[in-house]
Amino acid sequence: MGTVTAAVRTRVVARLRDALGPQGVLEAPGDVEKYLTDFRGLYHGSALLVACPRDTTQVSQVLSACHEDAIGVVPHGGNTSYCGGATPRESGTEVVLSLHRLNRIRSVDAANHSMVAEAGCVLADVQSAALAANRFFPLSLGSEGSCQIGGNLSTNAGGLAAVRYGVARDLVLGLEVVLADGEVLHGLSSLRKDNTGYDLRDLFIGAEGTLGIITAASLKLFPVPRTVETAWLAVPGMQAAVDVLARLREATGDCVTSFEYLPRIAVEFTARHVPGVVDPFGDPWPACVLCEVSTARHDPQLRALLESALGECMAAGEVLDATIAESIAQREALWKLRESVPEAQRHEGASIKHDVSVPVASLPAFLERAAAAVARVAPRARLVAYGHVGDGNLHFNLSEPEGGQERAAFVALQSVINDAVHDCVREFGGSISAEHGIGRLKRDLLPRYKDPVALATMRAIKRTLDPKGILNPGKVLPD
Repeated sequence: MGTVTAAVRTRVVARLRDALGPQGVLEAPGDVEKYLTDFRGLYHGSALLVACPRDTTQVSQVLSACHEDAIGVVPHGGNTSYCGGATPRESGTEVVLSLHRLNRIRSVDAANHSMVAEAGCVLADVQSAALAANRFFPLSLGSEGSCQIGGNLSTNAGGLAAVRYGVARDLVLGLEVVLADGEVLHGLSSLRKDNTGYDLRDLFIGAEGTLGIITAASLKLFPVPRTVETAWLAVPGMQAAVDVLARLREATGDCVTSFEYLPRIAVEFTARHVPGVVDPFGDPWPACVLCEVSTARHDPQLRALLESALGECMAAGEVLDATIAESIAQREALWKLRESVPEAQRHEGASIKHDVSVPVASLPAFLERAAAAVARVAPRARLVAYGHVGDGNLHFNLSEPEGGQERAAFVALQSVINDAVHDCVREFGGSISAEHGIGRLKRDLLPRYKDPVALATMRAIKRTLDPKGILNPGKVLPD
């Protein structure tokens, strides 16, 4: 898509104003500005306008109008993407489609352990609606107070409980999707079994709005956890963490809900920069793990199982020290330490981030290999590799060298560092994007790391569902 003529611009704007009403179209620079910059400040675009439909019918009207004149449409949720997936390009020829007004919980079916939520529902509100019906929606992210369920599904978000419940894709029963030409795909099934052909929902989950706009989802719910035990463990390193994970999964009957790895440097950064955060241990252990186990029943034996398993781990040298939260306040303090790592790292200057995954058993070897590869390129950079060990997902981040004098040289090495890390990921059969998506940031990396047949198939699907290329142009698929 190229330039937009004045006549086309006038026609599309008029159609959208008529369809959405005065509250549904934002054009004033002060109203539009917040939709034009991504969460990390990497991209700043421009737009014809921001469309704010209130329901699926209005989303359909927006897409129908834009499809007719080949106007790009950029879906926008809570704007928490790390990859620039919700930011328009600089051309000013695209319409931003904000879904924040589609924020209704349409239904909760406790007996079926399911609910239907619109795409603009904030994740925390989805969780609360489930709890109000004595049910549990397990997707949990650091941004859950602002991210929206449509964006979570469009990026196939992972989160803190994927080791037990899976990623966003695993929590969906059905979808309602508006296609590029405005047609509505009515797929809000609450069935666990439906073998009537292609499972179309998986096309749109993780597609980042490039194949259709998710407007509502039928979500899986679970029994509410009644017994939760949270432990903070000191470990010698990644191999010990992987070994402890295996022991705890077996000892507790696979009740491990979260298993988060933090190297020493991540704990130090967080204790240094985030008010109220303290290191639970006085000794500078090499690494720590935040582990949580839970069951849906009142189980006074769960803590004893955890303590017994940790005792075995300590005897084997896999755990060096351990503490188990004695109260909700202590549990929240441990989680605050873990969830504050990104904030703390920002205080240490420029960073180069990687959201990667490898098989869990390969994590120790990958970490060693990738750390060595990066050290050859940027020997003074500080490695902060932390994250969701339970599902093989590491946030392999680098902070600039101490002092700040080498910032420019460090940032200039970004592409070289990225290649070094991603090449190691490929060696271990991993993914260059575990849970943050592709967006604009990683779009041009796909030809190097994606199977060419898979990439060609993705292009064919895109051409079929979006022949004019209006859906989130410039994202996911290289031009």
